[in-house]
Amino acid sequence: QLQVVESGGGLVQAGGSLRLSCAANGFNLDFYAIGWFRQAPGKEREPVSCITITGDTTNYADSVKGRFTGSRDNAKDTVYLQMDSLKPEDTAVYYCATKSGSGYVCSPSAGVFHSWGQGTQVTVSS
Repeated sequence: QLQVVESGGGLVQAGGSLRLSCAANGFNLDFYAIGWFRQAPGKEREPVSCITITGDTTNYADSVKGRFTGSRDNAKDTVYLQMDSLKPEDTAVYYCATKSGSGYVCSPSAGVFHSWGQGTQVTVSS
């Protein structure tokens, strides 16, 4: 079963930074657009960011624009989400997933993503 693995979460003070990583378990991420989603307690999962196979990124959550940056290192077969100026409202479990269909196009719809990871917890204290 194809699966991705997230890492890099943790506890950080407001204003701090974290870098999340998304790696593949048994397959190559190079062929997929990768989406980042998050789910806070009591809230629905929301799209955060997406990166195409050519490195074009889109931040879907208005609250993260200017603070979160997606990137990928194909040599390491890893996708990253750099999160700066973190706020308590960024507290959530963050997931990455591979997108079905064209890797040149991103989407905010969770329904077109598969191979979800188990998530990594990000907690931002005030």
